[in-house]
Amino acid sequence: MKALIPVAGIGERLRPFTHTTPKPLLSVAGKPILAHIIDGLLDNGIDELVFVVGYMGEKIEDFVKNRYSVKSHFAWQKDLLGLGFAIHLGLEFVDDNEPLLIVLGDTIIETDLSKFIASKHHVLGITWVDNPRRFGVVELSGKRIVGMVEKPESPKSNWAIAGLYMFRSIAAIRKNLDYMVKNDIRSKGEIQLTDALCKMLDDGEHFEGFVIEEWYDCGKPETLLRTHRKLLGKNGTATELPGNIIIPPVNISTNAIVENSIVGPYVSIGNKAKIKNAILRDSIVGGSTVITNCILEHSILGNDSSFSGQSYKLNLGDSSKVELEWE
Repeated sequence: MKALIPVAGIGERLRPFTHTTPKPLLSVAGKPILAHIIDGLLDNGIDELVFVVGYMGEKIEDFVKNRYSVKSHFAWQKDLLGLGFAIHLGLEFVDDNEPLLIVLGDTIIETDLSKFIASKHHVLGITWVDNPRRFGVVELSGKRIVGMVEKPESPKSNWAIAGLYMFRSIAAIRKNLDYMVKNDIRSKGEIQLTDALCKMLDDGEHFEGFVIEEWYDCGKPETLLRTHRKLLGKNGTATELPGNIIIPPVNISTNAIVENSIVGPYVSIGNKAKIKNAILRDSIVGGSTVITNCILEHSILGNDSSFSGQSYKLNLGDSSKVELEWE
């Protein structure tokens, strides 16, 4: 079965990190967001992937080809015209009678994917949210979806579409998206996937909601760190490094160097990073980054960065360098 993953977004809310790294390749709990998604798909029998790439798409393509042997296709999106437009481009690699799983490339979802895929009908992953105005929202009658709208001013429910879609065949969604793109039909300035799904509902297509157990947002620094904490809480390790105090859960690369430091809880340290005379808590440290003589918490440091100083909350992009006098 094929899965389609749109990953063309710029990731403005995650700057400065996304100036040099596409959002799906940002690290969380020891590996890129996209790796969490792909690994879950491969574990559930997906054997072919379609990516819709745009911003720094070459880096995403290189990452996929170098890390995975799964058959992969890449559709290039030049204009960011909404999720519906991205899916429209990706459907080039899918036949009308094929089932298709769609997974958004900036959200990590933990659920029983085998049951989700096995549904007899079209199915949408849904999750209960406090502020549904930010999302596509569905109305339910039992499990069946009877209505949906994108980012409503007056939501009729708190069930939000959680970035996971399963189509038993894609003929109907292709037809509706092709029509919307050809006629430039937009809502809120974009070609919305939810609008195409609404048309399918009007035409009598059967959709059901599937409640997502865990839904991790990676869209902003604070939510990326929150996701990092949750995933490390489930998958982190209790590492021992002589001469240091390590407080689990952590994820420390075997090629990282840590000296005379206190690390954890909820810290990941990337490949070839160097940590000396530091206290780190609740932070993500990129590969080849150097940290000395400081206390850091609630912080994200990109790859190839350097920081020496005192106690700060810090978001430092790739290839940045900050030096402060250590007293």
